Amino acid sequence: MDSPLKIGFIGAGNMAFGIAKGILAGNVLPTYVKVSATSSRNFGRFQELGVAVTHSNIEVVSGSDMVFVAVKPHLIPGVLSEVSHHVTQKHIIVSVAAGVPLSTLEGLLPENSVVFRLMPNLPCVVQEGALLFSLGSRAQKADAILLRSLLQHCGLVEEGPEAWIDVHTGLSGSGVAFVYLFAEALAEGAVKMGMPTALAHSIASKTVLGAGRLLLESGKHPAQLRSEVCTPGGTTIYGLHTLEQGGLRAATMSAVESATERARELGRKPAVDKK
Repeated sequence: MDSPLKIGFIGAGNMAFGIAKGILAGNVLPTYVKVSATSSRNFGRFQELGVAVTHSNIEVVSGSDMVFVAVKPHLIPGVLSEVSHHVTQKHIIVSVAAGVPLSTLEGLLPENSVVFRLMPNLPCVVQEGALLFSLGSRAQKADAILLRSLLQHCGLVEEGPEAWIDVHTGLSGSGVAFVYLFAEALAEGAVKMGMPTALAHSIASKTVLGAGRLLLESGKHPAQLRSEVCTPGGTTIYGLHTLEQGGLRAATMSAVESATERARELGRKPAVDKK
């Protein structure tokens, strides 16, 4: 496009905010971004970024080239029906709603609409997200390149088939909560053994951050790094034995499976029944 790309957000929650922050960290100026929501509750943090806000979804769509639809899944039918008459072939619509398939999105929009399905996760707020997107039937490679370039400052951005989106929801969308639970348990274990609560939580947070960064940057398999921490008869192997006895590995795999199946279940339900 010769003129600057105009970006809109329908929904002002954490995902919209995280994506907006990442986009603004690139070459997009706040004057070309606008956010709509029914409530003004989250407008303040967008306004601090210099982003315009409104209660009109139609205003956002009419004034944007790319629109991120970041509302709850059960709200998708109503929102897309409201703005459908204002969506043209120049628009790129990116849905962030869990469990709503591309076929449903395309069915709610005008024929030949360019649609993407995107699943980010909460760490997008600090530009350390893991995002996976899939192309709708009318989306072109150039559209995918544009979307990827806009999202690059949000964190890791990957493209894949739609079947992976629900798996990504279980692995990373829900997975951050699993990591938080583990971090909480780490800290509580240290508190039980006598460490002050605030210090235990700080160290647990840094432990998770450092372990993740080393895993990502080293390129090593998690099992290899784990073995490098263990020494024969040492503290770590004793602790790992306890975790295995508690079923941590199986429980974590089952948690990803359960979250993935729930996302798939949402996708199988009629659009009006997604609650």
